[in-house]
Amino acid sequence: FERTNVLGTTNVIAACREAGVQRLIYTSSPSVTFGGTDHVNADNTLPYPTEWLADYPQTKAIAEQAVLAANSQSLATTALRPHLIYGPGDPHLLPRLVARARSGRLRIVGTGENQVSITYVENAAAAHLQAAAALTDSQSLPAGKAFFVNDAEPVLVWDWVNSVFAGIGISPVTRRVPAGLAYALGGVCEALWRGFGLSGEPPMTRFVAKQLSTSHTYSLSPAERAFGYVPVVSAQDALEATIRSLNRAPR
Repeated sequence: FERTNVLGTTNVIAACREAGVQRLIYTSSPSVTFGGTDHVNADNTLPYPTEWLADYPQTKAIAEQAVLAANSQSLATTALRPHLIYGPGDPHLLPRLVARARSGRLRIVGTGENQVSITYVENAAAAHLQAAAALTDSQSLPAGKAFFVNDAEPVLVWDWVNSVFAGIGISPVTRRVPAGLAYALGGVCEALWRGFGLSGEPPMTRFVAKQLSTSHTYSLSPAERAFGYVPVVSAQDALEATIRSLNRAPR
């Protein structure tokens, strides 16, 4: 994580300066501000946490801060934080959930009532183009700042997942695991993987347990004011396109 997120981003900043690139938009993540508690309609005032649950959000935060600190007269920078990017071509989020559901290993973590902002891939792409157009110099509104970008409305995450499953012929997920138990299991898994040097990802981590059981919703107002961010694809159209792509995917 450090090599990719921190060193890689440092190299990109240096390359921009060397090549005379004038604008840099960093694709960050809302997880850079996640300390394990609910985020409800959070905006740009949300601070970085004092403790981290995983290396990924910590290294992304270090990289994001480096990009924002690099904002200068010669290189204007900004960072965007799309949350849970999904859609056709998704190699991570939904394919993993689908695989676990088909194997009977997927569980709702916590009450299942947590709301989450999600980001259709074309809306994430549009946000980058809109930010690039507004990032004219180091004094422009987006410069030196980070912005949450996502679809217009949050979803009840497990209801949304089950609506995707319904569209591809998978039974809804109904079995639950208490959030506290998932968190404890995540800690045990992390210790085992670390202690025995196991390869691959643990089936549960403390970070994932908290992510799946808490709310993460973000205000679009700062992005709207700074660079006119407007999602270009509606939630219904995004859902239908995602389901079509999953139905075409090999099983």
